[in-house]
Amino acid sequence: MRRLAIAPRPDFQARLEAVGLSFHSWDDYWREDVCYAFSAAQIDHLEAVTLELHRMCVEAARFIVARERFADLGIPEPFWGPIAESLARDDFSLYGRFDLAYDGQSEPRLLEYNADTPTSLLESAVAQWYWLEDLRAGGQPHLDQFNSLHERLVEQWRRLGRQGVERVHFTSMADNEEDWVCTAYLADTALQAGLQAPHLYIGELGWSGASGDFVDLDNAPVAALFKLYPWEWLMREPFGCHIPGSATRFIEPLWKSLLACKGLLPILWELFPGHPNLLPAFFEADRGRLDSYARKPLYSREGANVALYEGGRLVGEDGGPYGQEGFIYQALHRLPRFGDRYPVIGAWVVGDEPAGICLREDVSPITTNMSNFVPHYFE
Repeated sequence: MRRLAIAPRPDFQARLEAVGLSFHSWDDYWREDVCYAFSAAQIDHLEAVTLELHRMCVEAARFIVARERFADLGIPEPFWGPIAESLARDDFSLYGRFDLAYDGQSEPRLLEYNADTPTSLLESAVAQWYWLEDLRAGGQPHLDQFNSLHERLVEQWRRLGRQGVERVHFTSMADNEEDWVCTAYLADTALQAGLQAPHLYIGELGWSGASGDFVDLDNAPVAALFKLYPWEWLMREPFGCHIPGSATRFIEPLWKSLLACKGLLPILWELFPGHPNLLPAFFEADRGRLDSYARKPLYSREGANVALYEGGRLVGEDGGPYGQEGFIYQALHRLPRFGDRYPVIGAWVVGDEPAGICLREDVSPITTNMSNFVPHYFE
């Protein structure tokens, strides 16, 4: 695994905008004056680890339900039964993304699982793939990329279509360009799979007491809803009380809320102590087992409210609005450093299968919303 300085494409801004990546220049979000290079063996190992971690997480979800550990994850009690039912039905799941610390030599370590509302999808599936295609056309045809995201997403939507679903509404927050780009891309993959894919903002989603359905602006029932809006917020919305009794199929499904909470990390360590791809992690009551740790809110996004402690001393933190539900404590594991940058690998899962990776890097060891996206290849 190497970080390489390379020449960016002369027209890279226009090429990114052509595929829909409109926010590429925010704080130099997209960088292609550097890239990461892997060996085929390293990619094979990342793929195998991703598959194993997802299997372990699904096992952890079953354990949480069987032992009724919902309160450890800050999940409201009215949703405990519906989550258990969703898992028992094996409700359709589209995708997720593991965040891994990896230097190419030691074992990848799980930092967290973005199992409900991961973004960076268009840049992972499409933008970095076209970057690779241009690199190949420029005289390096032997290069490849761990990236089957687009094809797997389309096929996963086709599986949903074979279950009788013809239309999926796509919802995201208004006035959030990053979420809009991700949602619009996913809607396009659904269209390519033969589904109808209308969009509405989350504030436009309605409830019909007469029919007992969630409805769109035309008062049409929302039979299936892809929501780039986290479960922990939905459960606490005024209309959230209608979710357990509704006929709407939510994507991601209710059972994925168990994996989207950082309380998953102590559960995984409880089930698989000493696993080479996990870090020791504990709830508040057992935090004293760690002298150096990352304190993470049960629910947060993009590194917000994460604090790093080494030998009991605060060595890094990021602010934000999260933490009301409580925190977990994960053994401090320094990200690898390449020059002055700390990369995190995002390992994608579509359905139950590994589907590729992306890399975000920062001068800080805490990855945030605007950490740089950097493309990759392998040889």
